[in-house]
Amino acid sequence: MSDITKTDVVLVGAGIMSATLGALLRLLEPDWSITLVERLDAAAAESSDPWNNAGTGHSALCELNYTPQNPDGSVEIAKAVHVNEQFQVTRQFWAYAHRNAILPDVRSFLNPVPHVSFVHGAQHIDYLRRRRDTLVRNPLFATMEFIDGADEFSRRLPLMATGRDFSEPVALNWTQDGTDVDFGSLTRQLLGYGTERGMTTLFGHDVRDLHKESDGSWTVKVVNRRTSLKRKLSAKFVFVGAGGGALPLLQKAGIDEAKGFGGFPVSGQWLRTGDAALAAAHQAKVYGLPPLGAPPMSVPHLDARVINGRSWLLFGPFAGWSPKFLKEGKVTDLPLSVRPNNLASMIGVGLTELGLVKYLVGQLALSEADRVDTLREFAPSAKDSDWELDIAGQRVQVIRRDPKKLGVLEFGTTVLAAADGSIAGLLGASPGASTAVPAMIEVLERCFSDRYRGWEPRLKEMVPSLGVKLSENPDLFHEVWAYGTKVLGLESGTDAGRDGEAVGSDSAPAIGDPEPAGVV
Repeated sequence: MSDITKTDVVLVGAGIMSATLGALLRLLEPDWSITLVERLDAAAAESSDPWNNAGTGHSALCELNYTPQNPDGSVEIAKAVHVNEQFQVTRQFWAYAHRNAILPDVRSFLNPVPHVSFVHGAQHIDYLRRRRDTLVRNPLFATMEFIDGADEFSRRLPLMATGRDFSEPVALNWTQDGTDVDFGSLTRQLLGYGTERGMTTLFGHDVRDLHKESDGSWTVKVVNRRTSLKRKLSAKFVFVGAGGGALPLLQKAGIDEAKGFGGFPVSGQWLRTGDAALAAAHQAKVYGLPPLGAPPMSVPHLDARVINGRSWLLFGPFAGWSPKFLKEGKVTDLPLSVRPNNLASMIGVGLTELGLVKYLVGQLALSEADRVDTLREFAPSAKDSDWELDIAGQRVQVIRRDPKKLGVLEFGTTVLAAADGSIAGLLGASPGASTAVPAMIEVLERCFSDRYRGWEPRLKEMVPSLGVKLSENPDLFHEVWAYGTKVLGLESGTDAGRDGEAVGSDSAPAIGDPEPAGVV
C-alpha cells in the first residue's frame, strides 16, 4: 500500500520553469505546502543544464529568425519586440531576487556579453541594415549598431576575422548589452530558496500517473526509482514543468486543453572548446542565417559562454534525432505520445515539413570534419584539434491542430492550462528558459484567477512594468533597465555588488567618443 501525502502544490520537474514558479508561489503564499518531484537525482539535469542549451538571454537582439523580411522588403519586428518584452520581465524579477537574497550569486548564472547578428553578401547586408534601421526606432533596441567595416569587424571579433577573405563583404548588427545565462546555476539557486523555506523535494522519483478526484484535487502517483517504493501525492494544483516530458504527463492527466497537441523531438549537438586563447579572441554571441531550407531552430551561432566560472566557446547547433522526449528518456516516448486526438496533427506535419526531414537527414550524415568546416564560415582559422563534439539536450517542438494543414510545427513556448486552473504545463523550446518569469506569471493569472488580483501589488514589486508594454513606455523602460543593470552588475561587465551596488569599470568608451569608420 502506498503512502498518501497532502500538499497544496506539486511541481513536476526540477528545471527552470518549476524553480521559477516555486519561488513566485513561495513569495506570494509563504504558508502553502509545495512538493517538487524530479525523476533524476539532481536539479537542472535536463534542458536547464548549461551544456544542454545555448545559454542565450533571448531578447531578439541577435536572432534573425525573429525579424523576417516581408515580400515588400520591409522587416517585420513584432515577434522580436514580443520576445524582448518577455525577457525584460525576467530581467526585472532577477534584479528583485538578487536584491532580496533569493539569487545571492548573480555572477554564477548571469554575465554580460554582446549579442551580434552576422551576415555576408550584398543582399543579406542590405537586409541587416534595414533590420537595424527598423529596430532602433523602438526603445528596446535603440543601442543596436550596424557595422560593415573590415577594420571594426576585426577589432570586435578577432577570432572571426583571422584568416577571413574580406573581398566578400560582411556586416554585423551589434548590441552591447546582451547576456549569457547559466540556467542550471539559476535553477539551483531558485530551488535552494524554496527548499530553505519548506518546499519538499523528491529527487529520483518518477511521476507515473495523474488522476483528478471528484473534489477537484489531483492524485499524483510517483515511484522511487531506486527503491521502487510507490507513493501518492494529493494536490490542489499541479504544474508540469518537465521539459520534453510534459506532453505525455498532460496527456495522462486527460485535460481537454492537451488534446490535438503532439511533439516532434530533435536533439542538439555542439562543437565546443575551452582553449583560453580562442575564448579570449571571441567575446560575443554571434548568430547567423539558417541554411537554405532549414528550420528556424537551426540558426548557427558562435557563442561566448561562462560555465562554472570558466570561459568556453560553443558553435552549433547541429541537429541529431532520437524518439526520446528527454535526454534521459525512453525510445518509446514518441510512439506512445501518438493518440487518436493528435494523429491528424502529427500526419499533417509529416506531410508539410518534408524540408525539416531533409535537413535532419543531412545533419545526421555530417562527419566531425564537416562540422568544423561549417564552423569555418564563422571562424575561418578553426582547427579540428581545438574542438570537441558535445551532445546537448532534447527539444520537443510543439505540434498543434490547424484547420488548413491538419497540424503545424511551432517554434516557441506554449502554456497549457485546464479550464478550472487545477493543472498546467509548458510545452516547447526556444526562447523557453528566457521567458520563464512571464510564462509562470501567465500560469498564476490563468490558474489562480480568484487570487491573482490580490497578488498583483506584490508581483509589481518584483516586476515594476507588469502589465505595461515597455516598447510603448520608453521612460519606464529606461528606469527599470538602468536599475536592473546596476543591481545585476551588468555595467560594462562589472561584478554585482552588495545591495545592488556595482563596481565601476574603465573599459567602456566615454560617452561622446566618435564612432570608428564602418559603424552606424
